[in-house]
Amino acid sequence: MNSHFQFQYPAVLALLALLPVYAFLRGRAGKLSALRFPSADIARAAGGVARAAAGRLLIFLRILTVALCIVALAGPRFAHDRTETQASGVDIVLVLDMSWSMMALDMGGVDESGSRFGIASSVLEDFVSKRPNDRIGLIVFSGVPYLASPLTLNHDWLVQNLHRLHIGTIRELGTAIGDATAAAAKRLKALKDSKSRIIILLTDGDNNQGEIEPVPAAQVATAIGAKIYTIGIGVEKACQLPSFDINTGKYKRGPGGEIIPTITLQPANYTVLDEMARLARGKSYRAENRQQLQSIYNEIDRLEKTEVKLRRYTTFTPLFQWPLLAAFALLALELILTNTRYRRVP
Repeated sequence: MNSHFQFQYPAVLALLALLPVYAFLRGRAGKLSALRFPSADIARAAGGVARAAAGRLLIFLRILTVALCIVALAGPRFAHDRTETQASGVDIVLVLDMSWSMMALDMGGVDESGSRFGIASSVLEDFVSKRPNDRIGLIVFSGVPYLASPLTLNHDWLVQNLHRLHIGTIRELGTAIGDATAAAAKRLKALKDSKSRIIILLTDGDNNQGEIEPVPAAQVATAIGAKIYTIGIGVEKACQLPSFDINTGKYKRGPGGEIIPTITLQPANYTVLDEMARLARGKSYRAENRQQLQSIYNEIDRLEKTEVKLRRYTTFTPLFQWPLLAAFALLALELILTNTRYRRVP
């Protein structure tokens, strides 16, 4: 909000230019007193004192009173400029794979923050920060899906929940892509006022758990008007999964501090991901490093625009009463002085 002082009728202030003329005319000599004095010198001295003491002060009060009335007529006020944002947001459910394979370091990392999950989490957080007017929810999954955050505009709360997660939080093993996608579609369907529905699925594997297959789940999403973007991460070749503690999500290291490898992983099933995106009018992506993943989410951010309308309006706080009250006070003072201390004898 921006506030500034202004006059509603600034042209009225031009009347202030007449006050010097008024002061000049009032300052000219008026009628002489009708009293008789034994000496002309006494009368001349008495007239000079009266004009100097009473005349100047009373004229000053009268001019100041008129000036304040003119200022009040000009309508002084404070203008408060306000801008309101009316956004027609997009409803987005982020679906994040938390299977154990997300601890792989094939995307260029050397510790937990550089694992597939660590990189995906940081990119998701950046994506959420760019869309303040959208309701965003988070579903995480491994062998079963879990709701980490319902669709909300409180993105700080969503990000806090994301920070609490680590691989091993979900103890059910496997990758239930279909169930997680269906759960996201169900959440979007519950929003009766939704105008645009988006599911962004990120995974590094193939569906091997759950009751619903990925393609039928994509068809369910399509039926409710949701669009699906699928992102497969990790190198497109076999890689090793380091050993880690499921209670903390930290890597286990050998005597020399090296990360201990365990099993060999296979790449994601891009054929299924491509088909899901095609059915749900979305797009399929692949990312082998942080830069590629960041570019993908940036592109989705550009594709799914949020309509934002700005409404500007101004409210006013009138101030005319203050110069008007001051004018009444000066007028009262003038009347009191005229009828008491500076009373004129006819």
